[in-house]
Amino acid sequence: MNKNKREREFYSLDVGDSTFTVLKRYQNLRPIGSGAQGIVCSAYDQILERNVAIKKLSRPFQNQTHAKRAYRELVLMKCVNHKNIIGLLNVFTPQKSFEEFQDVYLVMELMDANLCQVIQMELDHERLSYLLYQMLCGIKHLHNAGIIHRDLKPSNIVVKSDCTLKILDFGLARTAATGLLMTPYVVTRYYRAPEVILGMGYQSNVDVWSVGCIVAEMIRGSVLFPGTDHIDQWNKVIEQLGTPSQDFLMKLNQSVRTYVENRPRYAGYTFEKLFPDVLFPADSDHNKLKASQARDLLSKMLVIDASKRISVDEALQHPYINVWYDPAEVEAPPPKFADKQLDEREHTVEEWKELIYKEVSEWEEWKRNGVIRGQPPPLGAAVIDSPPQPTSSSSSANDVSSMSTEPTDPCSDPTLTSETDSSLESHTSLGALACCR
Repeated sequence: MNKNKREREFYSLDVGDSTFTVLKRYQNLRPIGSGAQGIVCSAYDQILERNVAIKKLSRPFQNQTHAKRAYRELVLMKCVNHKNIIGLLNVFTPQKSFEEFQDVYLVMELMDANLCQVIQMELDHERLSYLLYQMLCGIKHLHNAGIIHRDLKPSNIVVKSDCTLKILDFGLARTAATGLLMTPYVVTRYYRAPEVILGMGYQSNVDVWSVGCIVAEMIRGSVLFPGTDHIDQWNKVIEQLGTPSQDFLMKLNQSVRTYVENRPRYAGYTFEKLFPDVLFPADSDHNKLKASQARDLLSKMLVIDASKRISVDEALQHPYINVWYDPAEVEAPPPKFADKQLDEREHTVEEWKELIYKEVSEWEEWKRNGVIRGQPPPLGAAVIDSPPQPTSSSSSANDVSSMSTEPTDPCSDPTLTSETDSSLESHTSLGALACCR
């Protein structure tokens, strides 16, 4: 079949309880994840000659919440282009008209595993520091466009065996708004910042707290604040970090402050006690990276009072991180995001559907006009030395899609409702990570 036909023709196959109707360019589909936000298959793209991940959005027009989340994810992914953020390779629908429109498929890079698997590994300082550096680079790129991710967790951060890291899943990301009290129901509970737990307004460094929790988990091998509900989550935070100062308590609304003040007061533990040297790898002779540096960075990230918490820019200059500093990665041009009022907009399901259909049609128009030119890898995407091979039943089982996955391990938060859980379940394995650059 020639290239033009493969780009236009579709075929259908059953994937679990769902039917995938995809372009013929995508072959050897194999399910690798499913969850509240959709079903993901690995596939081989015959035109790009590479393995990819295809996500079929789950019931995107079921209600306003699903529709808005689908629109947000699609719009943000179309505008973001950074080596540490998952790349969108294609968007399509098999339906030929708006009247028929019901399915949206996102095609993305296929990665090897998420951080849930990496957490179980013993990492040296180089790998730990480099993974953290890449997280911060990706987050800075989003923040430069006024985008707060809001749902950073191990299952939303994926890696390749060459130690390349990418952030994914923008279903809950939102544009920053000054002075706006943002919804507290955002991030998976374990990684939820105090200002979110307590219903305060928040800014971009809400993502820094989440990164601190993730890094702490990588060092300890277990969740740092495993709350069973939002009240227990706050208790877990203050038991370990101590009751915050009166200055912080005065920033809370009266009812929340009364509750917090009536809790037992905790002195908390020092970071030397929370993260003793025995948890860290041996100090690095090559880059002079030390446990004391990693611990110092954590102590600046895991600060209850957001006004005193380190920023992404400051973290990138920290001695534990700046050994990797590359202006081309840190100062990459910010994405051009036109719809600054996205999160304040409210529409009916039909109106959201029309907006999504417009975005999909626009992408297809770009392809026809040669703007995308067959979707080459995005700027800065990881290069794989060996030639791509069609996905097979023997190889794809060890691949994790570019969609979020939620294995049954300490990374999971089984208490989340479908309204906030954008995870996909997958069972994967990953060999040792390669050396850093």
